[in-house]
Amino acid sequence: MEVKIGIRDVSREVTLNVHQTIAEVLSDYSAARATDGLMTLTDASGRQMVIPANGIGYIEFGQEHARPVGFGT
Repeated sequence: MEVKIGIRDVSREVTLNVHQTIAEVLSDYSAARATDGLMTLTDASGRQMVIPANGIGYIEFGQEHARPVGFGT
């Protein structure tokens, strides 16, 4: 699933493809926000992104299950 995160005072958004569900990402965000800590996300290729939870302006979620494309569907 594609996740776009807008960070305050940064002009570009962060885009990641993650294997987590929307509920899992929101749970991680809530836990990091409650402790004024860092939110860590791991993308599909194994890279980790660490973002300060208090600096997040918005989180935009793509489709959890992408539709198949092509003639063999």
